[in-house]
Amino acid sequence: MDVVELVRGASPRSPALPGPGAEELRTRTRLRTAVAELGPVTAGALASQLGLTSAAVRRHLDAMTAEGVVETREPSPAQRRGRGRPAREYVVSSAGHDGLPAGYDDLAMSALAYLAEVQGPAAVQDFAERRLAGLEERLGVAVAAAGTGTEARVAALAAALTGQGYAGSARPVARGTAAEGTQLCQGHCPVRRAAQAFPELCEAEAKVFERVLGTRVQRLATLARGAHVCTTYVPTDDSPAGAHAAPGPGGTTSTTSTSTTLAGTTAGTATPTEGRRR
Repeated sequence: MDVVELVRGASPRSPALPGPGAEELRTRTRLRTAVAELGPVTAGALASQLGLTSAAVRRHLDAMTAEGVVETREPSPAQRRGRGRPAREYVVSSAGHDGLPAGYDDLAMSALAYLAEVQGPAAVQDFAERRLAGLEERLGVAVAAAGTGTEARVAALAAALTGQGYAGSARPVARGTAAEGTQLCQGHCPVRRAAQAFPELCEAEAKVFERVLGTRVQRLATLARGAHVCTTYVPTDDSPAGAHAAPGPGGTTSTTSTSTTLAGTTAGTATPTEGRRR
């Protein structure tokens, strides 16, 4: 091998570098799923959640970042407090979501586009509601078993959504304030690409949540609109839609009505703590 080959680190006679083995691929799949459910999340939190060493998790995350499967986000304000550099936080990238179950998005988009052209937008809305009928029944059974408490019911809904491939999670927000409630997050959407083109899918889903929980909900962010997680705020009380102030960035409140947020909240208006478990 000549000097040029040594500098380049490659030679026609050099064996190809081995890719990740089957065990490493399984670990990375577990990591990607955990990041989808918990993100934005630190390597240390992932290591604790999955029972792996921090060094192993960071090694996999570095490789997954290089592949574009996950990406880092700016730490939340809470993480920036104190001395030292805050730990990096990870979320699943758009490419990473594409690697998760896609729900036949291409076929769905073609069918929905045809339906909208032939029958009009109302037909798309009707299809979206009919599509979720079976899911609503399954979610309703799980939530009914959780009793009457809002927090417990949202937690049951999150667990049921996880069982359906949505990487659901829930956490209380704004305790002791007028905006007290529970935040429902979905780290993965099987029909994300279709929902980008047809927001009726997101709107119908939010209505399912309202019927299943027996209270109004407020959609704060969606994967379809560019956020890293779908975030839905569920108030503790049962005041009329739009009358309750949902928690916003920096602990402030927003009085945006449910109908507005369902129609198109962008990633820029998402809460900085969305998707985080405490």
